[in-house]
Amino acid sequence: MLGVMDIYALRRKVLVEGQSQRSVAREMGLARDTVRRYLATPTPERQQRRRSSPVLDHVRPRLEQLLEEWSQRTTGKQRISGRRLHRQLREEGYEVGLTLVLAELREWRRRRAEVYVPLVHRPAESAQVDFFEVAVELAGERRRVWLLLFRLMHSGRDFVRLYERQDQLAFLDGHVRAFAHFGGVPRRMVYDNLSAAVRRVQFPRRQLTERFAALASHYAFEPSFARPGQGHDKGGVESRGRGLRLQVFTPVPRGDSLEQLSERIQAEIDRLAPEQVLQRFAREGPLLRPLPQVAFEPRRMQRVSVNRSAMVRLEGAWYSAPERWAALTVTAWVGASEVAFHCGSEQVRHPRERFGGRRVRYRHYLGELSRKPQALRQVAPELVEELGGPYAELWTLLERERGGHEAARALARLLQAAAEHGEARVREALEAGLAGDGFDELAIRRSLAAVQETDEVTVPEQLRGYRVERASAAAYDRLLEGALQ
Repeated sequence: MLGVMDIYALRRKVLVEGQSQRSVAREMGLARDTVRRYLATPTPERQQRRRSSPVLDHVRPRLEQLLEEWSQRTTGKQRISGRRLHRQLREEGYEVGLTLVLAELREWRRRRAEVYVPLVHRPAESAQVDFFEVAVELAGERRRVWLLLFRLMHSGRDFVRLYERQDQLAFLDGHVRAFAHFGGVPRRMVYDNLSAAVRRVQFPRRQLTERFAALASHYAFEPSFARPGQGHDKGGVESRGRGLRLQVFTPVPRGDSLEQLSERIQAEIDRLAPEQVLQRFAREGPLLRPLPQVAFEPRRMQRVSVNRSAMVRLEGAWYSAPERWAALTVTAWVGASEVAFHCGSEQVRHPRERFGGRRVRYRHYLGELSRKPQALRQVAPELVEELGGPYAELWTLLERERGGHEAARALARLLQAAAEHGEARVREALEAGLAGDGFDELAIRRSLAAVQETDEVTVPEQLRGYRVERASAAAYDRLLEGALQ
């Protein structure tokens, strides 16, 4: 078959320059039938004759049989290879080359490959959601955390949030924050078959978890799920997650907390958003379903017991509670990053700990520590750090001047004074004393007593017109004698 430039020269010589077909055929070394054929059709099709391949014809049935059998016994990493097929065929007595087996395996995969359908994403119709593992630095320590990404598929607007765990609490909390960020709710949300949302896959149906079903009902969206093992069914969020790792997580971001990092990364994503994304979101935003008047409560409520050490065990971690709660049952509200304990009108909050962690606030034990100087001595550094202000300076001064044992006894007496007069007054008196000549415990007690004597009693407006005379025991005795006579 002639090349393109040869065909061009042949046709120009005959059709433009007017040379005869005979002379052109002689000049180019071609048959006149060939010249006529290229004059009639610039690129005449050559009849392709299928070459016979007796080796492939002989081995193909067994090769396809092996592929069908083995395809049910593979994993993503333990997949069929051409060399393994070639070895199996040779062991069975087939005389076949590796190149032929590799070519047939490629063709078998091509025939079975899925064809992707170009989709249309209409405004406010759908959003895709997924978790991605990323690295961050918190307080100088590199850690692996989870990025929860929401992507509106029409506009391409993103919302991200970092979480310590890839659990249902983070999943629900992220939805509440994402819908608030977008200012509305898409009609359909697309997910993997993650355990936070799906209790059981009964393809093509799913049995939803109770909490996720409540979330979907609260915001009135349709949950939609990718086919098991087919993450490309939500390829928009998958590709965006990979892109964000390179766009805003390189170099590894640093911060003091996940909340701070989340806000900073979200601001960076919004800043880098292309103009067309913002324009499409301006059209899509008003079409989102309005938010309900009350946001969904993503936290989990459960009843927990406080032990005799005023500690609560929750999800394998320990949290302290006020000493007066010991041996009571309280309510725990477990959030994605925080745990709140409620007892009556009182409330205590702790950062959520990992399994085996412990979070103790020694301010919860002031009453017991004021009566136990030895225990106070062991936890004094942690306690004075919590109390802050002048207490750290006081403890350093007492340890230097009196030693650990007497320092603990003096600090215990101050804690007793705080229970009697209030922590704020003791702090003020202590700050005033330390600003003078140093720590004088007697002077501090006198100042507290003086303040207590000058305290005024607030009288309700309705009782201010009444006059109450001061009485004494002697006056009561005289009144009693008169009554007996």
